[in-house]
Parts: sequence; C-alpha cells; structure tokens
Amino acid sequence: MLRRLILAALIATGTAHAELPEPISALLQAAHIPPEGAGIVVMRGDATLVSHNAQQSMQPASTMKLFTTLTALEQLGPAFRARTEFRTNAEVVNGVLQGDLILRGGADVDLNEDVLLHMLQALRNQGIQKIKGDVILDRQLFQPARPDVGQPPFDEYPWAYYNVIPDALLTGTNLLKLEMRSTGSKVGLVMMPEMDKVGIRSEMKLSDAPCASWEQGWRSPDASRNGDKIDVVLHGSFPKNCNKSISVDVLDHHDYLERLLRATWRKLGGSISGEVREASASAAATEAATTPAAAPATRLLAEHVSRPLPEILRDINKFSDNTLARTVFLMLGSLEADPVLGSRPLPPDGNLASTPMRAESAIRAWLQTQRIDANGLVFDNGSGLSRTEHATPAQLAGVLQAGLKSLWMPEFLSSLPIAATDGTMRKRLKDSPAALRARIKTGSLKSVIAIAGYVTDANNQPCIVVAILNDEHVANGAGRTVLDGVIDWVARSR
Repeated sequence: MLRRLILAALIATGTAHAELPEPISALLQAAHIPPEGAGIVVMRGDATLVSHNAQQSMQPASTMKLFTTLTALEQLGPAFRARTEFRTNAEVVNGVLQGDLILRGGADVDLNEDVLLHMLQALRNQGIQKIKGDVILDRQLFQPARPDVGQPPFDEYPWAYYNVIPDALLTGTNLLKLEMRSTGSKVGLVMMPEMDKVGIRSEMKLSDAPCASWEQGWRSPDASRNGDKIDVVLHGSFPKNCNKSISVDVLDHHDYLERLLRATWRKLGGSISGEVREASASAAATEAATTPAAAPATRLLAEHVSRPLPEILRDINKFSDNTLARTVFLMLGSLEADPVLGSRPLPPDGNLASTPMRAESAIRAWLQTQRIDANGLVFDNGSGLSRTEHATPAQLAGVLQAGLKSLWMPEFLSSLPIAATDGTMRKRLKDSPAALRARIKTGSLKSVIAIAGYVTDANNQPCIVVAILNDEHVANGAGRTVLDGVIDWVARSR
C-alpha cells in the first residue's frame, strides 16, 4: 500500500518541490498527524527539495546525538582516546604502598571489570600487595562529579541501561548482570560481576506464564542495606521452567566501584588498610593546577586507554546508546586531544562553568564556524533522552551538510545505521530501494519519532533527509510508517 501510494504520487508530480509532497501529506493524514506536528527537510547538494516547518523548534529525540558526535569528531579528532589511571605520591616498601592510591577517571567508556582486573594486576606486577592508605576514587574531571545524584528518574525504568547517567569514572556502566533460572519451586540466581559483600535474593513468585513473556511479570528491582552488606532484591513474578538474563542499574556508583575493586584486589592477593573514598574537589583542583616546572604531585602506576573515538561514535549512533552519548557530550566540556596521551583535561574554566555548560558552548562554537543558526536549539545532555532538548529540522540538516564536508566524513558516515542492514535500522525498509543505500540516525520518545541522515535517490545522488514528528499519534508504528515513507519517497525520486 505504501509503495503504491508513493509511486502514484511520483508519477503525478514528477519531481519534489519545496512544499510538502502529496505522498508525504497523505501519509501524515493517514496517521492522523497534523501538518504542524511534522518538520521535514530534504536537500540535494545546496538545493532544498522539501522544506516543511524547517525552522520549527521540536523535540528531536536521539537525532540530537548528531550534534554531539560530529562536534566530537571535529573538535577531538579520530585519534582521541580517553584514559583511566592509577596514581600515587607514596613509595613502595617491602610490598606495601605507604600512602594513598588514586584511581583517576578520564571518561574512559571501556572501563569495566576486566580492565580493572588488568590495571590491578599491573600493581601486583610492581610488587604492591598491600595499600596502607586509602583508595581514592577521582571523578572530578566532570563537574558536578556525580551528575546522577539527585536526578529524578526519566521514566518508570530507572534500572534500565539506557537511563544510566555517566560520571568520569563510570565502571561497567554500573550494571549488574542477573541470570535467572527457575527449577522446581524456586528461582536460582547468579549475579556478575562478583562484588564484595553484595548478594542477590528473589521475592519473585513463580507463575505459569510462557517463558517468552517473562518481562510482563518483571517489576523494578532494588538494593537494600543490611549493615555493611547490600542485597539486590528482585520483585514481581517469573515463569516456571524458564532461563533468562537481564542487566540492571541498582547500585550507587560508589558502592559499585568500591565493592568491585575490593573483590578484585582480594582475588589478586592484595589488601587495603584504609578506606575507599571519593576524591574532594579541592584536592583534585590542586593537582590539576600543578605547573610543568613544579614537582609532579603524583606518579603513574598503571593506565588504560579507550578505543579511538570513531569506534565509540559507531556504538553511539548505530545503537542509539544514551550513556555513551552523554559521556562524549561531557568530554567536550572537559577534555582536549593530546597527540601523545590521546587526551588531557582542559584548563580550569575561569567562570566556574559546569561541564555540561562548557560542552554546550563547544557545540555552539562549532555550529557558528559552520554558519548554522543555533536559535531555538536547547541542550540538556546531548543524547536526546530529554524532554527539554530541542532542535529544528534545518539545524539537523546543517549538521548533516557539515558532515559531508568534514575531513572525518568517512568516520561520521560509518557511524550511522544502514537501512535494512544494521543498528536501529536493521529491520526497516527491506523492500525499499533505500535498503543498503540510506544511512539514518533514528530517534524516539513518547509522542516523538525522528530520522536524520543520508539517502541516495533514483539518480544515484546523495540527499540529506530530516523528518521529525511531535504528536501523540506517532505511537504503535504510525509515526515510523510516515518516516519510512519519507525515506522511500526520496530513494525513488528523480
């Protein structure tokens, strides 16, 4: 039906016009989405083929990630890598580190339990067995250092991965992997990674529901304290004779890293005499202000560097990863490229601006160099997982135009999902000429759905396509049908 509608309209109209083409209008009407609920731009080269509400500020959902990812490529470069470091100013005597051990976060998105194991093993390889002082967790690269604290839940799934709020020392994305297996009259549970004094128990009731529909009985888990122990508690119901796994974010970031570090260090035969505590802002600022001519405040014991930035951007855009996008957004306000180290902290801001404010300033400055009007553009966290972030279709089209002219155009294009092939577009447009020929960033929230990317038309010419729908009628696939119709229409146009 969709294909017949578009083909008939193409035959009738011949070419696209700056006004909203009839087949797209028909799709909007069929979905009961009013014209004012849609913003659409289609461009080929510098020619605007379709412009409908192009200057209207709208909720862009995850297409907002294009501002963050392309600015990061332009500002930080394809060789950029984030860093995690173990540092100290204490000496090692007979296997004992005579002071504090600092674990400094550098927005390393690849920091997980395996990386932590290897970094701690590097300490053991240097003869360190006991830490006489404290282990200090330094998250001060971002300000505020704990942006997750005090934040209200975005939706009813605060434990879900897409809702994880990053900090500069986020480890394993703060997720616990839970394996649930029901046998007989109980649910067997396994939790990974192993953590010091963290256990898991179930309050779930067994049901006769099909295993495939187990999520219908799932209820939000929580973590309860019992002295110095933490119990992760599962609620709801679980089918009999069922085996499933899920990853949840239920521990405080400090608890997660402290208890993972203690368990890992103990496995390696190490011990800690002091506490595991958070770094103070004043101490971190003192060391950051140390001049090259002065004696170094600390020395490096072990380090880990992340994958290069283009690989991270691929994960962000292909799979619409909010936590990674939010981390890269904060990188723009806290790090700069270093040809040797991969990255280094930005100099302190004299105006005491927060990291998100500095990140926004970096993006706006880049937009200005591209002559993209930023009026109506509203930033929150750079991922689109926000009800306050707004952008216009014209601004997104401008970013996509800049992407084609960028030195890092291949890296940027390769980060976008390919229609009918991978990422969030892998199941879409399989029967369209856009299949394999469109690279599209998608986005969706309640009452919001959007696409932005590149589509090759019937003359084998690349076109920029942006379409945003802000209306309650986008639910139940109606909005996706409209957006897929826009992409298909462009792919068939001459």
